[in-house]
Amino acid sequence: MKSKVFFSSEITAEKVVELFNAASNDLPGGILPGKVAVKLHSGEPGNQNFLKPDFWQPVVNDVHGTVVECNTAYDGGRNTTEKHRETMEKHGWSKHFTVDIMDAEGPDAELLIPNGKRIKKVQVGKNMLNYDSMLVLSHFKGHPMGGFGGALKQLSIGCASSYGKAYIHGAGEPEKIWTGDHNSFLESMADAAEAVVRHFNGNMVFINVMKNMSVDCDCCSVAEDPCMADIGILASLDPIAVDRACLDLVYASDDPGRDHLLERIESRNGAHTIDAAAELGFGSKDYELIKL
Repeated sequence: MKSKVFFSSEITAEKVVELFNAASNDLPGGILPGKVAVKLHSGEPGNQNFLKPDFWQPVVNDVHGTVVECNTAYDGGRNTTEKHRETMEKHGWSKHFTVDIMDAEGPDAELLIPNGKRIKKVQVGKNMLNYDSMLVLSHFKGHPMGGFGGALKQLSIGCASSYGKAYIHGAGEPEKIWTGDHNSFLESMADAAEAVVRHFNGNMVFINVMKNMSVDCDCCSVAEDPCMADIGILASLDPIAVDRACLDLVYASDDPGRDHLLERIESRNGAHTIDAAAELGFGSKDYELIKL
């Protein structure tokens, strides 16, 4: 059976809620149960493209969620808990929401990945274990290493602790964070994403927003401006399907900036993460795009 991916070309905070409701109808009881973690990108200081708190506020309030993040594994404004909290305050997250930096205090929690292709475990912020479900809000755009950033990256690198991020990048050898085999890194992201999906046991919704699409990630303090026109919002219960649908929409676009974004994605073999995730079986590349 094909996974459902809901789509709207209208990009508003209200439309995010509408697509969330459409996707969540297929959850047991039609809701995310219990205490809801909302994983999003807090934005590196200096980055101009990340999606701001007021855009996400209605859907976060709708699920009574807690905004969650983890510290980074590189120097910048989010690599320590103190600096990350300062960034969350500066960017307005703390003003609008309850915020939880999940790896603020150790030790990390460890999720096992018995069927992982490259890694058999991943270290996540221990506070993730305090939540019953997760809403993953992703800004779809390019990425200097992964080719693109979407739901799978939020699940893997995003939920990993600072150490876990290095562990994924190095495919189990954190000391090789920037020097490990590239495809092994992409496959490790797929492995780590599976661990988080399995942990929440179906109690997840994924929303990707194709807006402010630069070749650079929101983790870049110096990022290129968006290179192509906004496309829309997508929502699904399947992180593989929603990322694949985003890629397909980029390929289908006739926007003059499309090729610049595709060069970034293809030069980093970005689709390989989707393929590796599909092989693990926690979602599908086959989807039905339902326009709202």
